[in-house]
Amino acid sequence: MDIKEDSMKQVTINNNVFIPMPMGIIGTQYNGKANFMAAGWISRANATPPTISAGIGRHHATWQAINETGEFSVCIPGSDLLIKTDYAGIVTGEKIDKSGIFNVFYGTLSHAPLIEEAIVSLECTLVQSVDLPSNTVFIGEIQGAWADERYFDGKQIDFKSGSAFFLTMPDNIYWSFGENIGKAWSIGKDFTPK
Repeated sequence: MDIKEDSMKQVTINNNVFIPMPMGIIGTQYNGKANFMAAGWISRANATPPTISAGIGRHHATWQAINETGEFSVCIPGSDLLIKTDYAGIVTGEKIDKSGIFNVFYGTLSHAPLIEEAIVSLECTLVQSVDLPSNTVFIGEIQGAWADERYFDGKQIDFKSGSAFFLTMPDNIYWSFGENIGKAWSIGKDFTPK
């Protein structure tokens, strides 16, 4: 779609707006078993030490498990795990044993189950919780990281080949990883403002 610059106009929208979110799976140990929850509200939060944040509603078994154990994992699935990922977000660990959905392994943390089939899996220790009106933002320090060797060249993870995917809301649609459209902190170097 080609939009002319002079025809662009901003319109007011509902301020409870969502932005495209990379899909992840939060792993915890709940009632002595591996438990998983699909989550889109995940982001890197700090570089040194490396931390990641995840916003989770207080009604989830995952929320309870993180508070009890102080550990969790963040795993990034490919589209081959789309149906299993969605299922992990539909059912609750309070009623359904989700320990058999994925092939599970553990790193150094005993309460942060990792997923063998994931593109990348991160085990985290909880360093801070921020309570918001409906959710808690859990900030975890990454203690260990694993990548599927099919998508790791020794330096970079190839998320496109791994078919990482995104979630948009409120339409609740999953989208595949797109094309490379430019190098960050580089493509804009030659831009000259008007």
